[in-house]
Amino acid sequence: MDFKKGDFVVFPLHGAGVISEIKQSVIDGETKDFYMIDLPYGNLHLMVPASQSGGTGLRPVISPKEIENVLEYIRTSEVLPQDPNWNKRQRDQLELMKTGDIYRIIDVYKYLALREKTKTLSSGEKKMFVSAKKILFSEIQLASGMEKEEVETMIGRCLA
Repeated sequence: MDFKKGDFVVFPLHGAGVISEIKQSVIDGETKDFYMIDLPYGNLHLMVPASQSGGTGLRPVISPKEIENVLEYIRTSEVLPQDPNWNKRQRDQLELMKTGDIYRIIDVYKYLALREKTKTLSSGEKKMFVSAKKILFSEIQLASGMEKEEVETMIGRCLA
């Protein structure tokens, strides 16, 4: 998929951002286009080869119309059963996160949010929880135009 400057995109495992420019760089004697992506959560800047963007999972942010479907999924989806072995569970969750699919991100986020209410999360689970939250919240923030705090409140209500 071809993107242009100003497009809102999601990069798996990093979250949503905006393509600030399309830059040409010479790599191994060959000129290539790169998407320069600014991610507001974490103040991160990525450089993604345009020719390989599909293989990296780079995708457009959901539409504003899709937000209600996402919120409904948060409210009503069943928490997916998880492997009792923490190592296997963490690998499975990482695979879901790598898809970049917002609904799979919600599955991980919701499971860890609910687990946190009943058990102490391990350090690996805490990192995964923070990552899922960042990815989910940043996408909804960019799709809706809402402030970070508003998104946090809205999603918090969906989980309650």
